[in-house]
Amino acid sequence: MCRRSKRLIGLIILLLMFTPLFTSITALGHMAMDKAQLRDHAQIQEEDITNGSMAERFKEFRRVMGIVFTIYTVFIAILIFMENKNPTKTISWLLVLVLIPVIGFIFYLFLGHSFRKENIFRKKRVKNFEQLEEVAKIQQEAIRQKQLFFEDDSLVKKRLISLILNNAKSPFTVNNRVTVLTNGVETFESIVEALEKAKDHIHLEYFIIKDDVIGGVIKKLLMEKARKGVKVRVIYDSVGSWKLGKAYLEEMKEAGVEIYGFLPVFFPLLSRELNYRNHRKIIVIDGKIGFLGGINIGDEYLGNNSYLGFWRDTHLEIEGEAVYGLQNIFLGDWEFVTKEHIAFNETYYPKLDYYGEQLIQITGSGPDSDWQSIMQAYFAIISSAEDRIWINTPYLVPDESIMMALKTAALSGIDVRIILPSRPDHKTVFWASMANIEDLLMAGVRIYKYQKGFTHAKILLADGSAASIGTANLDIRSFQINFEVNAFVYDKEIVMRMEKDFLADIEDSKEVLLEAHLQRPLSEKIKEATGRLFSPLL
Repeated sequence: MCRRSKRLIGLIILLLMFTPLFTSITALGHMAMDKAQLRDHAQIQEEDITNGSMAERFKEFRRVMGIVFTIYTVFIAILIFMENKNPTKTISWLLVLVLIPVIGFIFYLFLGHSFRKENIFRKKRVKNFEQLEEVAKIQQEAIRQKQLFFEDDSLVKKRLISLILNNAKSPFTVNNRVTVLTNGVETFESIVEALEKAKDHIHLEYFIIKDDVIGGVIKKLLMEKARKGVKVRVIYDSVGSWKLGKAYLEEMKEAGVEIYGFLPVFFPLLSRELNYRNHRKIIVIDGKIGFLGGINIGDEYLGNNSYLGFWRDTHLEIEGEAVYGLQNIFLGDWEFVTKEHIAFNETYYPKLDYYGEQLIQITGSGPDSDWQSIMQAYFAIISSAEDRIWINTPYLVPDESIMMALKTAALSGIDVRIILPSRPDHKTVFWASMANIEDLLMAGVRIYKYQKGFTHAKILLADGSAASIGTANLDIRSFQINFEVNAFVYDKEIVMRMEKDFLADIEDSKEVLLEAHLQRPLSEKIKEATGRLFSPLL
């Protein structure tokens, strides 16, 4: 069934929900009619006939649409049963349809697994650049010939590099210089400084761009650069940035900035594309400098949110060959949203000076990927670690495979620690995260709740030899639905720097102890149970 038909049926069902209310109001209106008018027998007879006819038509309309709704709901249920490979998700969706049939029907219609995902993203996959994939193939062969790794390289490093070469076709690069940017002030200062130096092009792709103080600073800078002849291209997510006003966009366009929304949603509650969001945060400047991490463009990332308070986050500035990976992802997304193909050339992939020797892989993941590459990378890190796994994440709603890997690692004697927020920015996801704590604690995972403010960093550190930093949360949505991008860094100096930040965050956190956690109030357990029920759908 086509999208237009599904939207039409959804609207009709909503109208049906209000039909009883409409008929009740009509009846009350008749009861309040003037008594003098009611004595007019001819008029009463005419109105009775008319109202009786209307009531019969409404009754028949509701009966027919009830049948259509039932058939369509059964069709949806069968489709869920047939198409979802995850039994937990299948049961959750079926329960939603049974318990709240009308709302559940609409919820699945616009947020469930897409019948059209293959059609939406097939062209995006076909048109991706192949040059970097060829490099990945050469590196794969070198690994098979045992020409790359040293004996003292960690198991995590060996497995992770090989995995990402195969599942994401992402080559590793060496000529890089990485700077870890801790929190919003340091991040935006570095971004502004780099943007001011742009000479040829600026590529910017963000989930959230806000028209606030820092959003205005970035907008002004991009407009100035565009007026000076720098090619400025911007992609914003149409749902994440849905509050971005028309005036903001038009002002940028008038200055020469090319700006497009990713999968535009004109009616957010009535669109299947609502589910597939671009959660990436990428900046590429002249093909030489790149940024990625957890920080969007908005004042709250500077700690200017009265409820969440101090905002703890991590971003990376990269100079060198790894920027090619960010460029590749941006240009693929740009072609998808604009249909403009930008050739692989030295303007966007320039020859580079020597920056250093820091090994990095840039990995994208999303509905257009053949594999859930970032989730698989997380699984490989957790299952290969030999000493410690330290994680900082705002959400803890992974699938069963990641949960099992974390519990197995802890039970095997690995030092597994996870820092979570102590306060929610999204309540349903927060309680779904809390629902996973007990099992992890029982397996020996150490859980901490950040007390200084809100932690939004997306970090995974392993054995002092590998680190993942990027946009992917430790949840099902990031692993399976959203477009994400992560940097996997294999440099001990950078990992040590991030471990230092992690230990500082531990100092600003309170450890969750199993005995105390088991005594939590019944109200919290009910919220967790509700979150757990909906966790496969989040």
